[in-house]
Amino acid sequence: MAGTAGRTGRGFGRVLVSVYGILAFAATGRSTYELATKFTEAPVAYSLSTLAALVYILATVALALGGRRPGWRGIAWAAVGVEAAGVLTVGTLSLLDTGVFGESTVWSGYGQGYGYVPLVLPFVGLWWLWHTRPPSTPRLPDATEVPA
Repeated sequence: MAGTAGRTGRGFGRVLVSVYGILAFAATGRSTYELATKFTEAPVAYSLSTLAALVYILATVALALGGRRPGWRGIAWAAVGVEAAGVLTVGTLSLLDTGVFGESTVWSGYGQGYGYVPLVLPFVGLWWLWHTRPPSTPRLPDATEVPA
């Protein structure tokens, strides 16, 4: 995929950005409702859902702009990495002790409430960032590209 080298928002990246956008919208709606109506019931769980929503928003923007604007690729790596660590940590803790957070979060049970998309998505995102990484060394022209 030479045409997508360095461009995270092209080709398959458009699908990835769309899925991130949908998850960002869903997590933001959930966390906004929880914070506004029942924050005192489970502040840790609802704060984690808000964190997840913010990470999804940042990942969506960073993946859409990665490769076109300086710095956004690094932000995408960080956001997707935090997402992977978050879903693995919160997912594991919530399975070991179902009441650890008081209520479920976006990442509880590895994203069970969202069809496990939160578990799969960061690893697809990391793969895509790796797949579209810019070449590390300048490529030498081959024999067909050398001017006569």
